[in-house]
Amino acid sequence: MAILDHIGINVTDYARSKAFYEKALAPLGIKVMMEFGSFCGFGRDGKPDFWIGQGATSFQKPEHLSPITPVHVSFVARSRAEVDAFHAAALAAGGRDFGRPGPREVYHPNYYGAFVLDPDGHDIEATIHTA
Repeated sequence: MAILDHIGINVTDYARSKAFYEKALAPLGIKVMMEFGSFCGFGRDGKPDFWIGQGATSFQKPEHLSPITPVHVSFVARSRAEVDAFHAAALAAGGRDFGRPGPREVYHPNYYGAFVLDPDGHDIEATIHTA
């Protein structure tokens, strides 16, 4: 069972980032589940696990948003083909390659992942841990 319920990241241009994530995450079966103004949650099976938003949330102050501090987020793929499709879709959506799809045996023998940088420089990964 996962240890996190959901995560949210700040973006500088909501419309641009929403369009990027809609395209990049589609091969993983992940789509927008909820939207509130300039914030939306992406997920599978009706539950938003990954949120993006522009502007301060209830716990943030304006100084927290300048500059955006890039984070790393990894999405669970259900097959190696989904990892490959994620990488291609993310690049087509304007992401920058940060690690082509392939084995990452430095982590463990069955680790297969791909990495892209989103429009704000966040390191976005899709991975699967089975052969």
